[in-house]
Amino acid sequence: MPPPNPDWVKALKPSGLNGQELLEQERAKSNVNVDQLAEFLHTSQALERNARILEILQSHPVFDKSQNYFNGRIERIEAALARGKALRQLSVKHQWDQDEYTVANDLISEPTPYGLHATMFMKTLQEQGTPEQHKVFLEKAQNYEYIGCYAQTELGHGSNVRGLETTATWNQQDKTFTIHSPHLTASKWWIGSLGKAANHAVVIAQLIIDGKTYGPHPFVVQIRDLKTHKPLPNVHVGDIGPKFGYNTMDNGFLLFNKVKVPHISLLSRFSGVDPETGKYIRPQNPALVYGTMTYIRSTIVLQSGSVLARGVTIAVRYCAVRRQFQDRDSTNDELGENQVIDYTMVQHRLLPLLAATYALHFTGRAMLRLYNENQKRLAGPASKSSHDILPDLHATSCALKAFSSTVAAEGLEVCRRACGGHGYSAFSGIGSWYADYLPTVTWEGDNYMLTQQVARYLLKSARAVLKGKPASNDISGVLAEFKARQDIGAAFDILDNDEDLVKAFAWRVAFLTFEALKHRDEEKQAWNSLLIDFWRLSTAFAQYLIVKNFYETLQDQATTSSLDPATTTMLRSLFHLFALNYLQSHASEFFTSGASTVRQIQLARTKRTLSLLKEIRPHAVKLVDAWKFSDWQLDSSLGRYDGRVYEDMFHRASEVNPLNDITFDPYPDSSVLFQSDKRASKL
Repeated sequence: MPPPNPDWVKALKPSGLNGQELLEQERAKSNVNVDQLAEFLHTSQALERNARILEILQSHPVFDKSQNYFNGRIERIEAALARGKALRQLSVKHQWDQDEYTVANDLISEPTPYGLHATMFMKTLQEQGTPEQHKVFLEKAQNYEYIGCYAQTELGHGSNVRGLETTATWNQQDKTFTIHSPHLTASKWWIGSLGKAANHAVVIAQLIIDGKTYGPHPFVVQIRDLKTHKPLPNVHVGDIGPKFGYNTMDNGFLLFNKVKVPHISLLSRFSGVDPETGKYIRPQNPALVYGTMTYIRSTIVLQSGSVLARGVTIAVRYCAVRRQFQDRDSTNDELGENQVIDYTMVQHRLLPLLAATYALHFTGRAMLRLYNENQKRLAGPASKSSHDILPDLHATSCALKAFSSTVAAEGLEVCRRACGGHGYSAFSGIGSWYADYLPTVTWEGDNYMLTQQVARYLLKSARAVLKGKPASNDISGVLAEFKARQDIGAAFDILDNDEDLVKAFAWRVAFLTFEALKHRDEEKQAWNSLLIDFWRLSTAFAQYLIVKNFYETLQDQATTSSLDPATTTMLRSLFHLFALNYLQSHASEFFTSGASTVRQIQLARTKRTLSLLKEIRPHAVKLVDAWKFSDWQLDSSLGRYDGRVYEDMFHRASEVNPLNDITFDPYPDSSVLFQSDKRASKL
């Protein structure tokens, strides 16, 4: 490690009020009950569990984060593998359940090479495997004898699952499947945990029986020897190289040259091949086959709130500590620079994102409840009614995944920029977090592509309404009410009535749905020509769902009984800010649909939003505190809870930075690069 700073440097302090004093002042002027709000967000049991696991991780040397921002990719992969192994060992030692293991992963805040094994691989085996397959594959996976991944995306196909090129051909004679990659573009690509860690893969391949293709199906395929960990014959597998982020994960490629696997390899809970007759066994509902992706999309919605909250926490705390310029209207006797967070332009960028963290969190909880309800129905007696919720779940997860992950990713970049020049430093903790999160907007379905599936669902629902079918769910009720009141108009009081504000978002969805339906069914416009309309429609649907879930959370008796009036009032202000922010940014749609008037939109922009920013501003620090991110988890100089921003930044740069242990030979005529290198040798 570099030598410590000299005493005269250690004696230096930041000028003016230090960050600790500023954050103490911020917290003192807010009446938001942080602990109460944190328990409402997470539950006291979850907070206690998180604190217990955090203490275990912090005390283990393998989880030391001091060199995270300095290591190159191979060093980071090596550290991630060590952490993944330690995490598994601690999980066994402390008998952690899946939730506790997930919490530990979140606290580490970087993917490990076991990431896709613990989620996608085991989840797919569990949900799509038969009891016999659970015994053969899942039990070994749970014991980490089989380490797996989910090999769906290919070099030539990602979101278009139906276009995948890898084939699985049924051989009736010996009752096997031949897994084959017929083209270079059939190479599995971007598969997490595949590059170096996995010895098995769930391979999504086109099932072929007697020359007929039955679409993509999941097959469990061994790819590496269990002892040597070398690739098996006719399997070509490796790491795809460095990425924009996510560089502690060994994303891999995979090609097969006519590899035979037994009949049991086809995960057959919902569909399969009769080994005696070779006939295809069709699923009761084709959507059941995509259960794993629906689950992952549902978790992405919940995670988006906390993902964004990390960036907002860092930016809000830093903007409360950072002082720049003087207010142009200040008098000469008002000395000193302004806290950056006092500038309305900064509030305009950060506080709607703060509101979004809560909005996304409440919607994510609702999304997982819907998913779990569907799982209970599937576990019950088989009937058509058991699967009625699937189209709703699929469309809702697509719409919310597309919107929430976009808000989180784009919001993190807004947070980074709000931190000014220091936001560009790795020590801000935002850049690496943003880079690691960024693939979420394209994996599990590219966000723009997913909106087409949402539009297809909404158009189908609208056609049913026009045929006079009774409303069977929330959205068909919204569409039916729109048709009934279309000629009368809406007349919503969006500024003073919360229920009307939600209805305005619903009205806009219905208007855009019937407009799209007219273009498609009456005017016979091409699907491709309507893709922009479909994206707008899906976005409107997602925003309606989030506004509705936020409103219903505030109306819930559990909310009012859990939170004091001051904190509840602040949550309601966040609700208003979130809803009015999107109403303004999509003003033309609200006006064109008749959901609001031009004057209402003007008042929302010029008066209501500004008053909300002013109202929320004193409570911003406490509202991010309620997320309960530890400094160890954030790993950010700018987002420290105690506000000691500049001290921490200087310490990392001068005393932790290994480059400061190297003396360059800078002269071009010399062949020597380093005159000395005092970095500690690795063990």
